[in-house]
Amino acid sequence: MRRTTLLKTKTVLLALAASCMALAPVAEACTRFVYHGPNDNVITARSMDWKLDVATNLWAFPRGMERNGETGPNSLKWTSKYGSVIATGYDVSTTDGMNERGLVVNLLWLVESKYPKFDQNKPGMSIALWGQYVLDNFATVEEAVADLRTEPFTIVSDSVPGEERLTTLHLSISDSTGDSAIIEYIDGKQVIHHDRTYQVMTNSPTFDQQLALNSYWKQIGGTVMLPGTNRASDRFARASFYVNAIPKAEDPNRALASVFSVIRNVSVPFGITTPDEPNISSTRWRTVADHKRGLYFFESALTPNTFWVDLKKIDFAPESGKVLKLDLGKDQDHTYSGDATADFVRAEPFRFLGLQP
Repeated sequence: MRRTTLLKTKTVLLALAASCMALAPVAEACTRFVYHGPNDNVITARSMDWKLDVATNLWAFPRGMERNGETGPNSLKWTSKYGSVIATGYDVSTTDGMNERGLVVNLLWLVESKYPKFDQNKPGMSIALWGQYVLDNFATVEEAVADLRTEPFTIVSDSVPGEERLTTLHLSISDSTGDSAIIEYIDGKQVIHHDRTYQVMTNSPTFDQQLALNSYWKQIGGTVMLPGTNRASDRFARASFYVNAIPKAEDPNRALASVFSVIRNVSVPFGITTPDEPNISSTRWRTVADHKRGLYFFESALTPNTFWVDLKKIDFAPESGKVLKLDLGKDQDHTYSGDATADFVRAEPFRFLGLQP
């Protein structure tokens, strides 16, 4: 019976993997997972994998910033309730970040994404602001999910800067309680997966199929065999096993060490290329967010050091009006070490990518 079940599951696995490969000739690869430790020690880690330099910098935004969805006259408008530290893509979008209440967002590539038509029946919002909207407005995953279920805006997407491909992303959210949600747009409809057990997210296929693929590897057991390629389904299986196999350390620094070891394990070697897949994306940087202590760690693939930002040392008060930037350089090759909070400098806020539907 067990062998029959495994064979059936393996057939599904291979079929899904084949469809995933067919849909993704350009292999964009990112991984995100949430670690649940003792004493409410929750840590979220992600890798950013891309073929070219994403032109990432770190920014700190105060409360009270006036935002609009950048989609023309009928754009969503709001004022930020919470300050945040974020990592940009091309300095026109929020790709990752944590707010002062310990809420974390991560945006990863999902080629299957299909967004609804912007028909002006509700306000629009550029996909460049999707993660920032969540960081600005919510303290918990539950709050964010309750709002997003009402669909207060229409996501409007456009081409990746410098490319002709449409930007197709899905969003993960985690908070200081360990709660987690994955938001996708499939066939023009929003799909929300909300459960504390949804600790891992990668790229294709869609999240429900990722869970189905991972069920096969759970039956085999991670100590027997784990898939080792850079494909999304393989990274999902490895991250799912290791995030719950590493020690539940009382010492938060030991927990961080374990989390870093897992996100490095599911990273893609820098500069990798193969004859069959010349467009494999390399891991360009990693972030690790310590929700409880308010520490946001950053590690570039091209520098020897890991550094962090202490959100508790940043003045997010609206009256300060401080927008701060940490310039990471081309390919994020500027070297920072240890606590880099003091290295941020005042800067004019960047303009989120504006889209005219």
